[in-house]
Amino acid sequence: MKVFIVSDMEGVAGIVKWQQTDGAKEKRAYHEGRELYTEEINAAVRGAKAAGAKEIVVMDCHGAGEEWTFNSLIPDKLDPDCEFVVQNDWTEYTELLSSGCDAALFVGMHAKAGTPDGVMSHTVSGQAWRELKFNGTSVGETGINAALCGQWNCPVLLVTGDEAVCREATALLGDGLTTVAVKKGLGRYSARQFPALKAREMIEDGAKRALKDLSAVDPYDPGRPCAITIEFMTPDRVVEYRNRRGVEQVDDLTLSSKADDWWTAWSQFYF
Repeated sequence: MKVFIVSDMEGVAGIVKWQQTDGAKEKRAYHEGRELYTEEINAAVRGAKAAGAKEIVVMDCHGAGEEWTFNSLIPDKLDPDCEFVVQNDWTEYTELLSSGCDAALFVGMHAKAGTPDGVMSHTVSGQAWRELKFNGTSVGETGINAALCGQWNCPVLLVTGDEAVCREATALLGDGLTTVAVKKGLGRYSARQFPALKAREMIEDGAKRALKDLSAVDPYDPGRPCAITIEFMTPDRVVEYRNRRGVEQVDDLTLSSKADDWWTAWSQFYF
């Protein structure tokens, strides 16, 4: 069994402030956050191994800034039974998926922009993106990563993070999804949460349970053809994307990319 672990930082137990996730500022809090992050991923790796996974690849999807972007994991603390990817652009790495992957596990995810009880909630950019829709369905980064996996027929079987993202993921992917909520948002920068050791136990168990039934969740397909619509916070952020091939401006704050499938529509916009 081949398992893809897709990870983000904001959904990790103990992380509630931007200083814990911002590599550009590189404060002590960020490096403490990296340790919490790496160990939750290790918990998912242990669970996947216990479930019978023979190949496990971890992809860091956290844009920490500067040289830490998609590079927040601590290599010498990662479980030796996995491999990990450092990518230059988000959603760039597809080799494991295109070669045939049995399941994806999402660790440390956060809720989409505008979620009242979502800890550090945002979509792609907390300063630029207000709303993202696939064929009219509002999604966050869980939806983006699920669509990436679904493009190559890989189902997402586990999502961990706060209660808000677990609720969001279940609504998008179905009741067969296994979720592990390691914290409950009390606001955007506050949460009631489990201690790190307990959270890791929960994630390890969740990964084992999720991989018992590879057919519990269908691969996510936003629909074909696919229209991706992005609403920005301010008009100046629209300028960064509006002249890319296949991208159309809908109004002062909104862009749209349309294609026969999600991957083509996303590639027109993002790459």
